[in-house]
Amino acid sequence: MTHKIQANQSGTRFIEVSDDHLQTLQKYQLLNHLVDSNGVVDESVVDKLKLNIRSMLETEYGSDKNLLDLCLDVVYDKNMKAFGLQGLIALYNQWEADNKATEATPDDDNTANEE
Repeated sequence: MTHKIQANQSGTRFIEVSDDHLQTLQKYQLLNHLVDSNGVVDESVVDKLKLNIRSMLETEYGSDKNLLDLCLDVVYDKNMKAFGLQGLIALYNQWEADNKATEATPDDDNTANEE
């Protein structure tokens, strides 16, 4: 599934984010502890994310195609600024909450087989 995040306040630029991108963010916990306690997402936070990913690419994680795709498609997109990162964080939080809700819901087929 592909999502679009708004990359600027006027709503004229967007960045496409796939579920694979979101899964990669989750796998490497790239958004954890990214934003300071003040909750403000500014250009320094965008730079921090880019530096974190750049350092990961210089290790054995650099061969992970999904991490490279995340970099090329989202993080290093020419439109990625603080406003876009704020949208990405919101999308990720919603996606993660939806996934947890789906995992918490028992599957009817599995419960029927257990009885």
